[in-house]
Amino acid sequence: MFTGTFTAIVTPFKSGKLDEEALRSLLRKQIDAGVDGIVPVGTTGESPTLNCEEHLRVIELAVECAAGKVKILAGTGGNATEEAIYLTREAKKRGADGSLQVAPYYNKPSQEGLYQHFKAIAEAVDLPIILYSIPGRCGVAIDIGTVKRLSDSCSNVIGIKEAGGDADRVSQLRHALGNDFTILSGDDGLTLPFMSVGAQGVISVASNIIPGPIASMVRDFAGGRTSDALATHAKYYDLFKALFIETNPVPVKEALHLMGLIGQEMRLPLVPMSDANRDKLKAVLAAHGLI
Repeated sequence: MFTGTFTAIVTPFKSGKLDEEALRSLLRKQIDAGVDGIVPVGTTGESPTLNCEEHLRVIELAVECAAGKVKILAGTGGNATEEAIYLTREAKKRGADGSLQVAPYYNKPSQEGLYQHFKAIAEAVDLPIILYSIPGRCGVAIDIGTVKRLSDSCSNVIGIKEAGGDADRVSQLRHALGNDFTILSGDDGLTLPFMSVGAQGVISVASNIIPGPIASMVRDFAGGRTSDALATHAKYYDLFKALFIETNPVPVKEALHLMGLIGQEMRLPLVPMSDANRDKLKAVLAAHGLI
């Protein structure tokens, strides 16, 4: 259900509020370009800065625009278990197809704490769950043994977004979890390396900008057209890197603004790009004919 290209969609703002018109336009472009799914209100969607009403409204809009054409994997994680359960329940009510559950950040729980956290969510809400391990943001990785425990004890824990930058860990996950467990890359530049050892797609930042090429790259590799997939990877690798020259989602929102698709607005503590990095990003976008 959750293989292929899933876009970690940004959340556009206007005058401090959610820009619903711009978000609908972004969502339609994604669907028309052939992505397999959308991830609203993940880290790329600035979920930590949205209030609860806004968070759920973004999910509603994504479900509404998808209209069953693509899957909606709603970001409903948190560092408070009860909050994550609440958001996940509400996402299910609004029609989300699944939930992306990030490791609790700042708390830095033990592996037993991680297990109990995700188990409580999985038991509280009958919705497919994709775990999200990103130690660089959360200060803790979800160990392979913990992932295996969760998969064995919770039938709705069906996959993981792997954003630790280690292809060997993907191999270890595939060996431990078997072929039915979904593994998705959390880094555009590592999508093909990860797929070569068992991942089945990507939750992508770059597909905010180039949804068609990312979707084609993933489908080409999965379909055995490796030379085509590698050519796409090589063509856009500089863009993959440019979108992370500052903290995500600052560069991708700046790129979308330069492309005329959203306003130049984010929420504190994120701030606009430095002039020097903006110039670098503009040069890459211009080289690809995106601006």
